[in-house]
Amino acid sequence: MIQRQFNGSRLREGRIYRGLTITDLADELGVSKQMISKYENDKAVPTLDSLLLITNILKFPKEYFYETSVEVKTGSTYFRSLLTTGKKEREMQYDRVKYLTIIRALLEEYVDFPELDVPEFSDQDIENVEEVAEKVRVAWSLGDKPVKDIIYLLETKGFVISSLMLGKKTIDAFGSQHVIEGKQYYSIVLGNDKKSFYRRQFDVAHELGHKVLHDPYLNIDDLSKEEFKLIEQEANDFAAAFLLPRESFLRDVSIHPNDLMYYKLLKKKWGVSIGAMVMRAYKLGAINEGTYQYMQRSISHKGWRTKEPLDDVKDLRDPVSMKQAIELLIENDYISGDTFMQKLSQHYGLSLLREEVEELLGLEEGYLKTEVAYTGNIVSIKDKLESRAMDIT
Repeated sequence: MIQRQFNGSRLREGRIYRGLTITDLADELGVSKQMISKYENDKAVPTLDSLLLITNILKFPKEYFYETSVEVKTGSTYFRSLLTTGKKEREMQYDRVKYLTIIRALLEEYVDFPELDVPEFSDQDIENVEEVAEKVRVAWSLGDKPVKDIIYLLETKGFVISSLMLGKKTIDAFGSQHVIEGKQYYSIVLGNDKKSFYRRQFDVAHELGHKVLHDPYLNIDDLSKEEFKLIEQEANDFAAAFLLPRESFLRDVSIHPNDLMYYKLLKKKWGVSIGAMVMRAYKLGAINEGTYQYMQRSISHKGWRTKEPLDDVKDLRDPVSMKQAIELLIENDYISGDTFMQKLSQHYGLSLLREEVEELLGLEEGYLKTEVAYTGNIVSIKDKLESRAMDIT
């Protein structure tokens, strides 16, 4: 009989995934911090009772703690609003985006997704962010028209995208590069906490900016605060230039550049927040410093920092490709929910609860639950009833 070994690194992975410190888990288990450290460093093995408690606390199946997942080369995770996102909050998301990418690799055994298609630029090329954004638009044949749905656009370009309730107000979106069995993926997770289509457009474009402009394996923790700011500003500048191309947006905004209500009309056309358009107009020289500051004060006075006009009118767009893939497989009986979960465990070394995968893929709760069909029961009951009736007569 093969004896499986407890994988301490998986305990650490699951603990961080759920946002718990060693002290938090120790208190929940009723053991010392030193004992948790021993578990995580394979110096000790939890008792069966402790393991069952761990599975309940961390909400991972028992098998999860005995596996090693398929090898994944993971790059740095770039966060929207990087400076306001704490280290603990960032660490919670690292494996979430990795697990999402592993699930994508499994789905690709059955479904053809678009290949990742992103123009590459040299270090010298990316010095001019405006030109880089223009070149990406040209490569993707976007012309100078508005991007109506950037999530759909990126999915057609092979990006792995998911939308989750992160419960963290400081996290709008994050993304990172992964390589599984020699294939490159770029995965983006969007927070569902903010319900604005227009702000989400900019969030996604910001993450695209990180993919295009920045080293995927840069160690973010080694950067200074000033370097953090520079990275964020470059991604913001790319997002603005990509969503609001210089010439066509400048033509539009120059008609009434000082009128905030006119920006409301532009918001409908360009699919970008008023705040982002005012900033873009200022950087393009359509308004001067004094006007820009006045408009910023007006935006604050109107309460538009948190909610702008039209934010509650246009529905939020969610990613569709991963959801479509699993629905295509299950609705056409290519695979059952149980089989999918088993393959994820056996082929990729990743046992998760069904509810976790449903959340990652944006599926309705219970969608992956395989319904058991009971056959023969009616006939069997009828036979017994007929037999009893014959005995009576």
